[in-house]
Amino acid sequence: MVLRDNSAVADDEVREPSHATGAAALRQGWSHRHRDVSGGWLRPTVFGAVDGLVTNASLIAGVGGGGVSSHAVVLTGVAALVAGAFSMGTGEYISVTNQNELVQAEVALERTMHARFPAAEQAELAEYFQGYGADRETAVRMAAAVSQDPGTALRVHTREELGVDPAELPSPVVAGAASLVAFSLGALIPLLPYLFGLHVLIAALGITAVALLAGGMTVGRLTGRPVLRSGLRQLALGGVAVGITYTVGSLIGRHGM
Repeated sequence: MVLRDNSAVADDEVREPSHATGAAALRQGWSHRHRDVSGGWLRPTVFGAVDGLVTNASLIAGVGGGGVSSHAVVLTGVAALVAGAFSMGTGEYISVTNQNELVQAEVALERTMHARFPAAEQAELAEYFQGYGADRETAVRMAAAVSQDPGTALRVHTREELGVDPAELPSPVVAGAASLVAFSLGALIPLLPYLFGLHVLIAALGITAVALLAGGMTVGRLTGRPVLRSGLRQLALGGVAVGITYTVGSLIGRHGM
């Protein structure tokens, strides 16, 4: 009979987890997925919706505070919705396109350097691996293995030097469309009471406040931040914008400027 040291057995089990242990971990929820943090659609959607909501609510509050007719309020709100939506969508498309073109230009430069100075680029790759904790010999072997595939080597270099993955750049079309649609939906909310015949400014401001609170809470849930705090923060910031615009509109309307 062969006796084994219990501590050695424990060490082996730690170093080499069994398939049963892995399966148990999966059953207990160990496997997980991360949320999208690339900003391909979430950032323009959130920004567009909040911008549309605050911008149009502020405009409606401003002209409403100036004492204009309900027809003028609706005209102002609809014009702002259409103009703002296309401005946001176009701006987001151009911004993301320009950013992607800049990245691609830098990737092209890196590709040229790989072709002209492969040894130097491989040595640089080994330094990256050392920076992550690998010893010199292991880092050199890893760099040599990665460099066997020029595409992989280029991708690793780009991630290290530019902080982006050239294969996972955001889509300008998706970003632009998300921004346009989100702005339109956000800008539509403060107009709803007027469109349904309730020509009362306080109704528009009330539904805007609810939307700001709900939108902030949704963003808090998506980002893992305290939900109520996120909602109240967005409500406070939007309230400041609406309040200032209403005050300006009231002053201008009162003095007939």
